[in-house]
Amino acid sequence: MSSSFSQNSAGFLANHMARLFERGLRRQIADLGIAPAQFMVLVELWEGDGLTQAALTDRLAVEQATMANTLARMERDGLVERKPHPKDGRARQVCLTDRARALKGPALAAAQQVNADALASLSDRDREGFLAAMGQVIASMERRG
Repeated sequence: MSSSFSQNSAGFLANHMARLFERGLRRQIADLGIAPAQFMVLVELWEGDGLTQAALTDRLAVEQATMANTLARMERDGLVERKPHPKDGRARQVCLTDRARALKGPALAAAQQVNADALASLSDRDREGFLAAMGQVIASMERRG
């Protein structure tokens, strides 16, 4: 990074960091047969199996078409099944398969390793402050829409 703007722009730095995290995660989970976008969906479903596509779209702040494509690939890959919602005839629940449930431990361990590697140069105090500041920025941006 050579320009002053890129070194002093929170948005630029956050985007660059996100791409580096994604690259690291992609390498760590490649042997599991899942992609980073699929991992993010799996994390949400591991916390609450049976969410709707709309709920996943909202939680992950992605476009509806992006989520639809990701879920189609996940269904093709045997990670999820879409079932009729028991209370809303228009909606479908996205449910984990046994294969996806079995990936939880190894996939979360891989992600934790990426995080540990990324934050290794920070002291415990700096790591806590960094994560807290990131959470505050995210909350502020979510309030503004």
